[in-house]
Amino acid sequence: MDIKVKIHTLRTEGGRLADASVSLDGCFAIRGVRIVSGSKGPFVAMPSYKSGDQYRDVCFPCTKEFKQEFDRAVLDAYQQQLTQMQQPQEIDPTMNM
Repeated sequence: MDIKVKIHTLRTEGGRLADASVSLDGCFAIRGVRIVSGSKGPFVAMPSYKSGDQYRDVCFPCTKEFKQEFDRAVLDAYQQQLTQMQQPQEIDPTMNM
C-alpha cells in the first residue's frame, strides 16, 4: 500500500507536535492525524470525537500490522520535516539580491 503523508503545523514543544494528512493509495484521505508527545516518545493519534467523557477514533487501522505501517509512515515524515527544519537554509548563488 502506498501511504503518502503531508505534515502540517510542525511544533518543537508542547504536547501536540504536528498535524498531518495521509493519503492511502491515492484513493482515501485522512485529515486531522496528530503527532503527540508521549512518555515513550512521539506517537500517532487518529482523528477523534468526544462521546460523553471518552474520545473515539473516527477512523483507524483494522490490523496490528497496518497500524504499525501507518504509524511508521507518519512518524518518518515527521522526523524528516524536523530534520529539514533544523538544517541551515542554503542560499541559491544564482539569486540576485
